[in-house]
Amino acid sequence: MTRVRVTAPRSSAAAPARLPYSRELAENSDVGQVFVRSLIRSQLRLGLVVACGFLVIVAAFALVLAFGPGVAGTRILGIPLDWLLIGAGIYPVIGLSAWLYNRAAARNEARYCDLAEDR
Repeated sequence: MTRVRVTAPRSSAAAPARLPYSRELAENSDVGQVFVRSLIRSQLRLGLVVACGFLVIVAAFALVLAFGPGVAGTRILGIPLDWLLIGAGIYPVIGLSAWLYNRAAARNEARYCDLAEDR
């Protein structure tokens, strides 16, 4: 019995940016190391910004639920508002955070590729 690997086709928008094979990077030159460190720093900074932004939004949800007057007693279609905010309100925030991170990370890698190809 042979194994068959089934994968979904990649669209051009979902395909990850391919880092070029640069001679400078292969030689581990000083310029190549600077480019790689710059990419790593920008990706780290992006991850920290998105994570902090997400945590601020989650903290705002918690503060509204804890200190908002009348939130605990409000019901929509028989469901408490705080449950709706926790259950359904946070998922669009998660999706938006992931989408923004993915888009910005691809942009960072594209800038890196442009810099590496110019050298």
